[in-house]
Amino acid sequence: MTKPCDYSIGRRLSVLLALQTIIGLSVLLAFIYGATAMMFKMKHEEQLTQYATLMADIVRDTHAEGGREAVLAKLAWTEERRPGTFFLLQDAQGTVLYRDQSPDFDVEADTARPRVFQIDLPGEAAPLSARVVLDCAEDAAFGRQMAWLIAAAVLTGGLLAGWGSFWRVRCELKPLLKLAEQTEAIDVRQPGQRLHLPEPAQELRPLIDQFNGLMQRVESTYAQLEGFNADVAHELRTPLATLMGQTEVALSRERTADELATVLESNLEELQRIAAIVNDMLFLAQADRGTKARRGAPVSLAQVVAQVVDFHEAPLEDARLTVAVQGDATVAVDEPLVKRALSNLLGNAIRYAEPGSVLKVSIEADPKGVVGLVVENRGPSIAPEHMSRLFDRFFRADSARSDADMPHHGLGLSIVAAIARMHDGDTLAMSSAGTTRVGFSVAAHA
Repeated sequence: MTKPCDYSIGRRLSVLLALQTIIGLSVLLAFIYGATAMMFKMKHEEQLTQYATLMADIVRDTHAEGGREAVLAKLAWTEERRPGTFFLLQDAQGTVLYRDQSPDFDVEADTARPRVFQIDLPGEAAPLSARVVLDCAEDAAFGRQMAWLIAAAVLTGGLLAGWGSFWRVRCELKPLLKLAEQTEAIDVRQPGQRLHLPEPAQELRPLIDQFNGLMQRVESTYAQLEGFNADVAHELRTPLATLMGQTEVALSRERTADELATVLESNLEELQRIAAIVNDMLFLAQADRGTKARRGAPVSLAQVVAQVVDFHEAPLEDARLTVAVQGDATVAVDEPLVKRALSNLLGNAIRYAEPGSVLKVSIEADPKGVVGLVVENRGPSIAPEHMSRLFDRFFRADSARSDADMPHHGLGLSIVAAIARMHDGDTLAMSSAGTTRVGFSVAAHA
């Protein structure tokens, strides 16, 4: 595949503006030249008319006084007083009666303007034919000089416009060069760097804002990735340390078969915890790659909620909690995934709900084809500074992290968010006045 060649915006704009200037000047000056040529033509026609009228009057007046001989003498006498003109007189049979003998120009040249007309004379059987020619060489030379001047003006104007545009564009593109230098200087080891200009142009403002917003998102993602790596190490280090410690203690002296079985059972629990973390991380990785939910036949979400509630029957009884389901919707979803998300939400609600209270599961559909599933519980409110990170991976408030009686590795709500994305939905969370509502939405149609 051929790599496209780079081009200079300044040069391209300069060439385009130069061409535009040449075309514009050409049209304008061509109009001026055409108008000038038309004025010269009208001037020549007027001069020819005046000269033809004058010669016809001379011939008629002289003929009335002395006949043809007087006409010929008069014409010969006035020849020297008519520079730049030529006169020819013929009778009806085409015989030349008079012709200027020494015209000061070529009467057959392209720059000569002729006119033929008839002169009626009393006593003559037929009118005489006259031909006058006007010398327009001087005006033609002026027209040629004007044409060259126009061409030179067009080319000069185009060159000046191109050079001026190139210089102006280079000056105006300096902010872009500064932005390029600032972009090149951005380094991951120096967070917080942003593009800025002392006087940003209106056209560059969206670019700067979008780039700075992108940098903010990248830094946030990078920080989350660093935190995620630390959390993964923290979550895996504890069970691994437990496995190593128990194994070392078991190998420190002889053990009975029952004692070894107890150690192996404890190790199996830790291994299962590690496997659960790895499986959840693999699931989140698939969701991040854009995997979509496999929707099946439409199902009643109220029935799905009832099945999840039955699964949590034992912990609900231990916490003396009851569940109330409000609303219903029949939607085509990936039923196992929706059950998993609801189970995570219900597990969190059971963990922090006040004993003896009622958990509410709401199924809410809107006209836009989005169905929401929200779990509400009464209990300690979530701090406002934690709300924005509630669905982050391995995020847990300090109180949750320190509760040894409720072990969980902090990926439950992240999985809820991933399942919502796989169904083209979103998450929601609100907590105030001792009431917490956490849920997700799914698009009714894929």
